[in-house]
Amino acid sequence: MPLGGWLALHFGIGLLGTMAARRYALRARLLDQPGERRSHSIATPRGGGIAIVVAVLVAALWLFAQDPQQRPWLAGFAVGLALIAAIGWIDDHRPLSPWLRLAVHALASAGLAWGGFLVHGDPLVALATFVLSIGLTNVWNFMDGIDGLAASQAALLAAGAAWVLGGSAQWLALALCAACCGFLPLNFPRARIFLGDVGSGALGFALAALYADLAATGNPGWPLALLPLSAFLVDAALTLVGRMLGGERWWTPHVMHAYQVWARHLGRHIPVTLAYAFWTMIAIALWWLCRDHGTAVVTMLLLGWYTLSVFVWRGLRRRRDLAVLGATNSRNGE
Repeated sequence: MPLGGWLALHFGIGLLGTMAARRYALRARLLDQPGERRSHSIATPRGGGIAIVVAVLVAALWLFAQDPQQRPWLAGFAVGLALIAAIGWIDDHRPLSPWLRLAVHALASAGLAWGGFLVHGDPLVALATFVLSIGLTNVWNFMDGIDGLAASQAALLAAGAAWVLGGSAQWLALALCAACCGFLPLNFPRARIFLGDVGSGALGFALAALYADLAATGNPGWPLALLPLSAFLVDAALTLVGRMLGGERWWTPHVMHAYQVWARHLGRHIPVTLAYAFWTMIAIALWWLCRDHGTAVVTMLLLGWYTLSVFVWRGLRRRRDLAVLGATNSRNGE
């Protein structure tokens, strides 16, 4: 299929599927209600990410038929994506135990890792694939909290991966990017539907598969693929660790991520989503420009970029700390 037709097909599935999902969510009263642990102020339909899942599954099945050598990996990917989406779809309709969801995520990740092992034969890459897919599946779920953020990051990361990948993985990345772009008109700048768990977890899983394939195929400078993941990895990891150390129920919804603090401070989502996109585009540019450099340069760049990311995260979170201190002093009459 020509590149233009491939992109148009998956953009169309993403756009039309999201419209259909919105109509279904409104009829089924599948709505996210506002609350103190939410970043939106009006009831909004959820579950629009099912359109992206369908688009990417169509791509995976097409590629499965066309690329016999990659069939074990594509089969593991398609089955895993379907499992992640299915448990998310059920959870969107009625809340499930987080441990049940995690068990399904582990099963899907094991299938993806096994498929990659059958193709590439590297047990260390298979183990890394398992860990990365569980991690990113949940990171995207954690970070899906304001308009356009999770889908725009996924689109950028898929585009970045498509630039350096080859074969079926490249076409899969292009399909993911196009499907996310089809979803975004109904999610940004004003969300008329959310991804829901069906979409957020599936995006993380799909990206993990693509980025693990970079390592499996020995793509030059592949560790630099961690650069564009920094915005989400740092915010999710440090916020999660902070909640754990504070003895909180870390698996429950909250508004403590840096992007949520920043959006609440500004009173708008748009600047935050655009700023995260800009940060990720810079990281992608650095990845492309430096991917042919030696190990020393790659290591220094990764350390420097993630150190900077931590300082930026701390600066954004400091707004929350100051607000909490001010509220405490006010209650104490200071």
